[in-house]
Amino acid sequence: MNGFPRRRFLLLPLALIGAAARAEARYPDVRKGAPLAFPADEGAHPAFRTEWWYITGWLRDTAGRECGFQVTFFRNRPGIAEESSSRFAPNQLLFAHAAVADPEQQRLLVDQRAAREGFDLASVAQERIGVHIGNWSLLQDGDRYAARIHARTFALELAFAARMPVLLQGDDGVSRKGPDPLDASFYYSRPQLVVTGSIAIGAAVRAVTGTAWLDHEWSSRYLTRGAVGWDWAGINFDDGAALMAFRIRDAQGGAVWAGGAYRDARGVRHVMSPADVEFVAERHWRSPRTGVEYPVSFRLRAGAVEVTLEPLFADQELDARAGVGAVYWEGAVRALMGGRITGRGYLELTGYGEALRI
Repeated sequence: MNGFPRRRFLLLPLALIGAAARAEARYPDVRKGAPLAFPADEGAHPAFRTEWWYITGWLRDTAGRECGFQVTFFRNRPGIAEESSSRFAPNQLLFAHAAVADPEQQRLLVDQRAAREGFDLASVAQERIGVHIGNWSLLQDGDRYAARIHARTFALELAFAARMPVLLQGDDGVSRKGPDPLDASFYYSRPQLVVTGSIAIGAAVRAVTGTAWLDHEWSSRYLTRGAVGWDWAGINFDDGAALMAFRIRDAQGGAVWAGGAYRDARGVRHVMSPADVEFVAERHWRSPRTGVEYPVSFRLRAGAVEVTLEPLFADQELDARAGVGAVYWEGAVRALMGGRITGRGYLELTGYGEALRI
């Protein structure tokens, strides 16, 4: 049973009970004060409304062929029937999607999964990363992680080793997303992960190595009033530096908020204010499937860092309406300085077709 019909089954109680029942749920706010603790905060935080673990990266096989990949697991507390003792109560919903950016095919290979937690179909651990939906999983063992994804048209068996410490985003792990301090998430990253493993596309299995980026965020409020989506980039530079930058956009394309962090090659962290971050579109691409136009190439300024982001290829639109309910662009990009490739990472563009709803 694939993720598309399963999601409709899982979310049926939401439609039947309605928004009034959801309004009774009480979710904690994200506030400064309590420092993040590791590895405990790498696990789930089930009291919060929304949470995700997001791994992106570039892979290279023994023949030198490159591709991008992403694996994301989402946890959602819908706030429905929380007093019920039934094992069928949808206390925690889990979603996942994965994609391979294959330049040989010039398109994304994509698949999705969804399930309620329980019945050995899906689970999410606290105190460490341990989430699975069927035969999809993301597991943690100390500073090592492992992703196992068996999709319909591809498979990933990847191991990730951390060679650098956690990168806290925002104010010691509290990342503002708008003028209201409560529009925020707890957010940290593990950039510069060393990747080993294999990728299968069709019947062809290839050994791969590469570099990846892990993000973990949890929140009860994310998009501020008037915001329609965001632009986000996570870049691993060849010299060991790492950059995360984002902007939250309004319907006119202006920046409601912005931020980010840059850890230089010496390990020094530089936190960005909204004024420090600027995304300037260099080139657009229109999807032949949805008609949505995306700015797929940017000139990005983040503090003292200025790079040009160029996509591995233009068609990296991800249709996740059957999973998380959105269509967006999420793809592998190269970072260039002075026309020279200096890093690789991922770019995510949401809210260009219609306003994003979380």
